[in-house]
Amino acid sequence: MASIATESADYGTPAPAPAVILAGGETTVTLKGKGKGGRNQELVLSALKIIGDRKGIAILSGGTDGIDGNSPYAGAVCDSQTFKNAHKLNLDIDKFIENNDSSTFFERTGGVIETGKTGTNVMDILIMVVGAVR
Repeated sequence: MASIATESADYGTPAPAPAVILAGGETTVTLKGKGKGGRNQELVLSALKIIGDRKGIAILSGGTDGIDGNSPYAGAVCDSQTFKNAHKLNLDIDKFIENNDSSTFFERTGGVIETGKTGTNVMDILIMVVGAVR
């Protein structure tokens, strides 16, 4: 999904910047580790690998029921500052992905979304904001 945001920023497709790109549904995660997190947080963590320290792109993914996997969070959000925070803390994104430990990563970098249980479930929502970087 992050490649859609970078394509929009770089080439104006599928939407020229500035743009907000929305998607819904539910992704799947192959569990390999024993960490804490869920499909939305892992999607955002994987996206962070792609956007890195690029300015002008933010990605949020969350469960409308307020719970993501085995964590107390609804999801996560990332941008270039998240990447910089991880770098300052010497966090290895790949290791957190390998251990399915996205919640711990975002707790440390400040990207968790905590809503509590919402009492509804209309699938997950993904929001990508692509700004016009000057």
